[in-house]
Amino acid sequence: ILLDLMLPEMNGLEVVRRLRQVKQTPVIIMTARDSVMDRVAGLDQGADDYVVKPFEIEEILARLRALFRRLQMEEQSRVVKQTRVEYRDLVVEVENRVVRRAGEVIDLTKKEYELLLLLMENIDIVLSREVLLKEVWGYKNEVETNVIDVYVRYIRNKIDVPGRESYIQTVRGTGYVMRS
Repeated sequence: ILLDLMLPEMNGLEVVRRLRQVKQTPVIIMTARDSVMDRVAGLDQGADDYVVKPFEIEEILARLRALFRRLQMEEQSRVVKQTRVEYRDLVVEVENRVVRRAGEVIDLTKKEYELLLLLMENIDIVLSREVLLKEVWGYKNEVETNVIDVYVRYIRNKIDVPGRESYIQTVRGTGYVMRS
């Protein structure tokens, strides 16, 4: 986002602050405000860069290229370090998104896979429904929904061994956990 601070309806710094509460979209402020205090405020509110007018288009393009390079490097550094997650006889091969139980491949949807992986990466940690909604579905606010319960049931039907204790334990009124 290329943002001018002098907007008719709202202060540009407020736009940056609100944006940062919900997204990490790159923001470059372009403005005539050239004081050090203005620059510091813009960067402290979450802008990735601050350019004072007048400027040359080549400079903006170079700054955009630099920003995109940095974002690509950050994305590459987030590559999953753990390539295999194990829990009892369940194995998740993270790199190729394969789940196996006792060597047999288990077919999971994208959300089922993400939910199971999150639980397996947090053994013995009770994850609330709110945390699961935020991490897997991206919901930020409390949403009245039973989607987590439904998906846990789907996963249990696919991974649990009949007659044995479920891999995923319900913590009443809170959420779910996989216990070691």
